[in-house]
Amino acid sequence: MNEIIRNTQSSLAQTSLDPQDWSEFRTLAHRMLDEAIDGIANVRARPVWQPIPDEVRAAIKSDVPREASDLADVYREFAEHVAPYATGNVHPGFMGWVHGGGTAVGMLAEMLAAGLNANLGGRDHMPIEVERQIVDWMRRLFAFPESASGIFVTGTSMANLMAVLVARTSALGMPARQYGIGNDGALLTAYTSQAAHGCVSRAMDIAGLGTDALRKIGVDADHRIDVAALRMQIAVDREVGFKPFLVVASAGTVDIGAIDDLRAVAELCREEGIWFHVDGAFGALAMFSPELAPLLGGIELADSIALDFHKWGQVPYDAGFLLVRDGEQHRQAFAQPAAYLSREARGLAAGTVWPCDLGPDLSRGFRALKTWFTLKTYGTDRLGRVIARSCALAKYLETRVLAEPRLELLAPVNLNIVCFRYRTGDAVNREIVADIQESGIAAPSGTTLNGRFAIRAAIVNHRTSETDIDALVAAVLEFGERRSGGVIDVEAPPLVAQ
Repeated sequence: MNEIIRNTQSSLAQTSLDPQDWSEFRTLAHRMLDEAIDGIANVRARPVWQPIPDEVRAAIKSDVPREASDLADVYREFAEHVAPYATGNVHPGFMGWVHGGGTAVGMLAEMLAAGLNANLGGRDHMPIEVERQIVDWMRRLFAFPESASGIFVTGTSMANLMAVLVARTSALGMPARQYGIGNDGALLTAYTSQAAHGCVSRAMDIAGLGTDALRKIGVDADHRIDVAALRMQIAVDREVGFKPFLVVASAGTVDIGAIDDLRAVAELCREEGIWFHVDGAFGALAMFSPELAPLLGGIELADSIALDFHKWGQVPYDAGFLLVRDGEQHRQAFAQPAAYLSREARGLAAGTVWPCDLGPDLSRGFRALKTWFTLKTYGTDRLGRVIARSCALAKYLETRVLAEPRLELLAPVNLNIVCFRYRTGDAVNREIVADIQESGIAAPSGTTLNGRFAIRAAIVNHRTSETDIDALVAAVLEFGERRSGGVIDVEAPPLVAQ
């Protein structure tokens, strides 16, 4: 018997992926955690972003690693070649895209989730109960009924696609899942504004309905969907035999953060018997702020809402979410019986509706844990203040732009996004954006509004302050003067002391 045990232990030592020396592993793990915390705590000491040198790109390339490497060597490669050249959205000077800054709390929760290695596709275990708790919180936040359902996904692009699929099944019935969309499906039409995110068109494509079936409605002076034009287009489509089935309204458009008149769109959809979906990628979480929540009036009437906790919620990537008013319609769009997914009255396979019944994924990570930690640790009131603060900083940037004759505001500031430019041509403004990014001072992005290139500052990071706004403005003026003055040799000014 002892020989059998020794042979078994020897076999495990050769095949198990656990450390041979747990003490040594623990020491290195503590060092990794300490340095990760240091990276966040001292984030202002480094550039927001920096270009990747050719030698670093080359260093990461290699053949398939067939032989083992020492963990310390792998970590060293990460520390030297990966960490310094990340996107930069942890930094308070990152304002280019609507990326949350994450938190140290969320980082720890992600580590804990990895330790559990839970698959949240189904079965009866507490990680799924944590996700269900957040679904319940979101039901309450948006005043949805108890029959509503929700699910974590990668992001709002996926959530919007899933909403299209739920609306499609609602319009065509369950047979469409078996036989395809058929002739009736070919007549389905959906509607959104010209300012909506491109993922809505992509969702129509992936859903098999085609991008031509999506009508992009014009916007008003505030970049909100023109509800009168929407009503007219629906009437025209019905007249010629099309079947309107979905309207996607925006709660925070991608370019300038505009919020459609959600109540008016909801009333129109109810009159017309059309599914009303809200793309609230970042704007929906303005519900956390009593100051901003009234801007979302009507969102509680939606049939479905897509949002990202990894934006204004500051949860580490990724943590998207879909909330559906009618949980049974949600389930009908995705649930599929299979012997290996049979539900039992007791044991690990117990339970009724599993998350795999509500989306395309059977293998699902524990995204809910970092969201649960974030909401529990900070509370929605504090997160709401962070959200309101980012909007106040946008207004501060707006005042800086309006007070500077060399700068021009290109769109109204609705929430936390400011679109402006140096008073010169598009080509120079494009160079200014790249110059600032490469300088490491800040990371704005660019977009085009009414045919004109804009410098776009999306203020999302909870670490951002007036000092960071001032640094961005100073950099725009500095590089704008150099570029418009014909200077092409860009030397980055030193990082602003902060």
